[in-house]
Amino acid sequence: MNIRPNRVKDKLAAGQVATILSGTNDPDLIDQLGTLDVDGIWLEGEHGGVDYADLGNLTRACDLWGKTSVVRVMDNDYATIYRTLDRGAQGICVPHVNTRAEAEAVVTAAKFAPVGKRGMFTSRQGFGVTDYLKTANDQSLLIVLLEDIVALKQLDEILKVDHIDVFFVAPSDLATSMGQIGNVGHPEVQRTIDGALTKIVQSGRVAGALVGINNVEHYTRMGVRLFMTSFFPWIQAGAKELIERAQAAARR
Repeated sequence: MNIRPNRVKDKLAAGQVATILSGTNDPDLIDQLGTLDVDGIWLEGEHGGVDYADLGNLTRACDLWGKTSVVRVMDNDYATIYRTLDRGAQGICVPHVNTRAEAEAVVTAAKFAPVGKRGMFTSRQGFGVTDYLKTANDQSLLIVLLEDIVALKQLDEILKVDHIDVFFVAPSDLATSMGQIGNVGHPEVQRTIDGALTKIVQSGRVAGALVGINNVEHYTRMGVRLFMTSFFPWIQAGAKELIERAQAAARR
C-alpha cells in the first residue's frame, strides 16, 4: 500500500495555490463539505474542541474526500505534535512560533529520524505502508504561525529552518501584539503583514495568509500560495441576502 497523498503539500510543491477551509470539527460536516474543491480542512485544536479521541474520525472523513487534514495544535510541544500526527493528521499548524529555535522544535517533533526525533510509531496513515517512516517525512505538512511582532523581528532567522512548508502570517494576534487589538485593518498592521509576506516570498519559502473574498486577489498577486478561509462568512452573507430578499418581496 502507498501512503495517502497530501493534496495541499503536492499543490504547493508544484507552485500552485492551495486552499484550506476552516469552521468544522465534525466528521459529518466534513462529508457535507467534501464536494467543495478545497484542498484541505482545518481542524481547530487550539481554540476549538478537537482532541485526540476525535482525530481518528475527523482525519478519516478528510481522507475519504481527498482533503488534507490540517490540525492547529494548542502549543509547540514535542508530544502534542507527534501524537497529533500519530492520530492521522496529514498536517500540523503550530501557533506562536517566534524564534528560529521554536521553528526547529516543530521539525524535531514532526519528522522521524534522521531529520527529527518524532517518536517511532506507525500512525493510522501508515498502516500497510512498508516505507512509512520515510514517506511520512516527505508527506507531512508543517505550518508555523507568525502571529507576534517579535516573530517578525526574527523572521530572517526563522526562514532559514528547513522542512517547514508554510510560514503563515496570522493577522489578529499580530495586530494585538502591535497594540491594535481588534483592529486588523489598521494601516500599520496591514503594512506589517504585507512586508512579512513579501519577505517570505522573496526568500523562496511559501507564505500563508488568512483570506476572504475582498483580499484573496491582493495576496495572490503578492505571491502567497496557501490560503485559509472560514465558510461562516459565506453562510452569513447568503443568509443576509435571503432574508433581505424575503423581506423586500413581502413589502411589495
